[in-house]
Amino acid sequence: MKKETSRRSFLKKAALGSAAISTVPMALTAGYEQRLLLHKNYELQNFSANDQINLGLIGSGIQGIYDTSTALKVQGVKLVAVCDLYTGRLDRAKELWGTDLFTTRDYRKLLERKDVDAVIVATPDHWHKKITIDALKAGKHVYCEKPMVQKFGEGKEIIDAQKSTGKLCQVGSQGMSSLGNEKAKQLYEDGAIGEIVLLDMQNNRYSSEGAWQYPIPPDANPETVDFDAFLGKAPKVPYELKRFFRWRNYQDYGTGVAGDLFVHAFSTLNHVISSHGPNRAMSTGGLRYWNDGRDVPDVTVTLYDYPKTETHAAFNAAFRVNFIAGGNSDGSFKLTGTEGSMEIGQNSVKLTRSKLGMVPGGYSMIAYTEATQQKIKADYASKNLESRASALNVGETIWEAPRNYKGGHYDHFYNFFQGIRGKGKIIQDPTFGLRAAGAALLANESYFKKQPVNWNPTSMKLL
Repeated sequence: MKKETSRRSFLKKAALGSAAISTVPMALTAGYEQRLLLHKNYELQNFSANDQINLGLIGSGIQGIYDTSTALKVQGVKLVAVCDLYTGRLDRAKELWGTDLFTTRDYRKLLERKDVDAVIVATPDHWHKKITIDALKAGKHVYCEKPMVQKFGEGKEIIDAQKSTGKLCQVGSQGMSSLGNEKAKQLYEDGAIGEIVLLDMQNNRYSSEGAWQYPIPPDANPETVDFDAFLGKAPKVPYELKRFFRWRNYQDYGTGVAGDLFVHAFSTLNHVISSHGPNRAMSTGGLRYWNDGRDVPDVTVTLYDYPKTETHAAFNAAFRVNFIAGGNSDGSFKLTGTEGSMEIGQNSVKLTRSKLGMVPGGYSMIAYTEATQQKIKADYASKNLESRASALNVGETIWEAPRNYKGGHYDHFYNFFQGIRGKGKIIQDPTFGLRAAGAALLANESYFKKQPVNWNPTSMKLL
């Protein structure tokens, strides 16, 4: 962030490309409040059957269904094949998308099909690398759910496979392509918050489902669930349905709250401020409530250091997740800078600017005589530290998506399919995906080692 980019330059640009919903003037000392409407343009086209993108889904669980349902809303996309290791999910896929679907429990059979152009990889994390690379080598474009990797060392292999095959690989951190991210990036680059000082992210949940205690279907048994295939290269353990349906709770298959939740925040943060990521992390927490056999924490606090770069000052980031948040289910993502703060969501951005108090008040002046107080006040007044312009340059602006906005999830798939059609670059390639996943995995590395860890965000390696 260049220091000459000032709040004044931001104010001149702030309303560009936005339509005003309402503006509420306030007293000059209090600044102003206004709401502005964001907008998004999509290319409208009609696609013939020969020009459509045929899609395959590998992993038809919760996220796989949400991904596919959203992807099919994009024009010119058709689902032709689905793979899952539980036959009940294959039956569900046919309920949702038609009985003519090709279904299989072996993803390699799906990749062999000549009519599949692109695949969604929505499997447990420990399968991401293997299936993504196999799909790329089979000539398929890949939308891989976040986190792109389960282990630090897996990322380079995906990057190399993508480059060598020439196929596209989009990492599925859905908010990346959202209107909120797009506007926040513009505001940051225009100097809306000055130099960044702190990022605060929190995610609070208060339900068993929110803590990954997903229901186990009554027809799940060794005949309907291929448990050995699910394990893959993970340690061999006895058949256990909890591990299959609640895999996020186990280090062998998932990446805990960091890989599930932190990675979204890192994707947004690194995108908005054009950063490669943090260089140090320190994590603490514990398993406080959900003692259901899981071996990952349900409460965690992680602190990150970001080094100074050409696009941002050195700053700190605090990530907090609480899966037993005492009746409080909410989340936030807030960037604080030297001149303001931004609260960023997929559908909105709230920018707040306040006047920095530079003149002493009654709290500190009480220690001096009346005569000395007058001298101090006169001295500060002569320096003009609080100008009229700075007093007026405060307030709150909220940019909101319109009611008919298709959403960040849709935009991420739209971006992916436009890239396949040669009409733009994808927004989250494997290199970006590794930097986001790597930053998140630092939390696990620190938590289980019980010590701070260092990371080179440019070379993407542990130090």
